[in-house]
Amino acid sequence: MSDSTDQTAELHSDTHAELPAQPPTEQQAQPHTETGAEADNRWQQASERVNLLRSRINQVVIGQPSVVEQVLIALLAGGHVLLEGVPGLGKTLLVRCLASGFGGDFRRIQFTPDLMPADVTGHAIYHMAESRFEVRRGPVFTNLLLADEINRAPAKTQAALLEVMQEQQVTIDGETHATPRPFMVLATQNPVEQEGTYPLPEAELDRFMLKILIDFPSQQAEEALTAAASGGQIEQQLRDSVEPVFDAGELQQLQALVPQVQVDQQVLSYAVRLVRATRESSQLRRAAGPRASIGLIQAARAHALLQGRDFVLPDDIKAMAVPVMRHRVAVSPDMEIDGETADSVLAQIIESVEAPRL
Repeated sequence: MSDSTDQTAELHSDTHAELPAQPPTEQQAQPHTETGAEADNRWQQASERVNLLRSRINQVVIGQPSVVEQVLIALLAGGHVLLEGVPGLGKTLLVRCLASGFGGDFRRIQFTPDLMPADVTGHAIYHMAESRFEVRRGPVFTNLLLADEINRAPAKTQAALLEVMQEQQVTIDGETHATPRPFMVLATQNPVEQEGTYPLPEAELDRFMLKILIDFPSQQAEEALTAAASGGQIEQQLRDSVEPVFDAGELQQLQALVPQVQVDQQVLSYAVRLVRATRESSQLRRAAGPRASIGLIQAARAHALLQGRDFVLPDDIKAMAVPVMRHRVAVSPDMEIDGETADSVLAQIIESVEAPRL
């Protein structure tokens, strides 16, 4: 903890000073401008802080390094995540680790067919004795919300998340209540078991910045996972390894760095061309909209920050294109018969669109 505290002091040092008793000299009156070395150091320190959290989470969530990286990218970019994978791959553990990493609050909702919208957002109750209404806030008032098996609830309950995901606020009985900052929804769904499920509407899918697929771990990783879980060591590892790297306020300062990452016009044009190419593909029956272009640039900025850079490369765009667009497109029936998936079609589109050479 002392290392992260020292880094915090360097990254967020207080610049306030007492006013001088004498008028400042001409040299003192000059505003401080950040030198190139100081700027590089700032980005490097931010990258080191986030990567420290990533390494600690990887010690507990075994065998899913790419999943951990993409979730951290979404967190930095201020987006929401749709996690898809069979049960037992550590989705809940991942969210708990993430919350522990910045000392944030974490809540979990198990979505079921009888779950009501008020069970998610909260509701107002009337006190007869006091003749007044009292608002009881739902589980969405937290930093990290795990919406487990979100597709098991009907559309009206799924829609309860639309306002809070887009505007980070909830309206209860005509009164608006802001959620804590930072706020992030991580929703899970089982790709195999479809009986008794309700497909997410396109409007809600579009509000997730990334769709992350969690696959089975490798043989070696599964052996390590089995040994740790069967020996009751997972909880101990969570307590020992995932100590807070920064607090919620410092996380918001890191999030504020993401929009400052430079995006060259050629790179921005490349990202938009990738998204627009989905609208011209005969292999897709549903294409990505403008939110995909916005999400792609935001995710690419966070990806660059994770690498310690203050500028986006075409490789950052390529790295995030599939996670950003796979839930926003739908493969045509002919392609489904041929065994094509959204990922494979998107890979072909990415290959066909020429990247700029900077």
